[in-house]
Amino acid sequence: MAFFAKQLNLTDAQHTQMKSIMENAHTSMKPLMQQSHQIDQQLRQFVMGAYDDGQVQKLATQKAQIEAQLTVAQTKVHNQLFQLLTPDQQAKAKQMLAEHEARMQSHMNQTAPPSEQ
Repeated sequence: MAFFAKQLNLTDAQHTQMKSIMENAHTSMKPLMQQSHQIDQQLRQFVMGAYDDGQVQKLATQKAQIEAQLTVAQTKVHNQLFQLLTPDQQAKAKQMLAEHEARMQSHMNQTAPPSEQ
């Protein structure tokens, strides 16, 4: 958040509000993140032990539901943070996001180096 605070020239009040939002979000999302981690641990048992397609499917479905809840919560937090910005800061944030996405797309479009044989 420090990078964005500097780039967007956040006020002290904005920084304080954003910190509060992030702390509340962490508290509310922590149980979901723990559940996701527990499912990952259970799935690893099927990697290193006997494989059970039904159990893996069940765990994958549970994880998908948790991931959906996390995505909703994260999007809500990002919206709350964005709404704290002034119109100029929002425009700058949009520009920074567009530049980041362009860099990511460029990176993804690069061809992989030939493998050594």
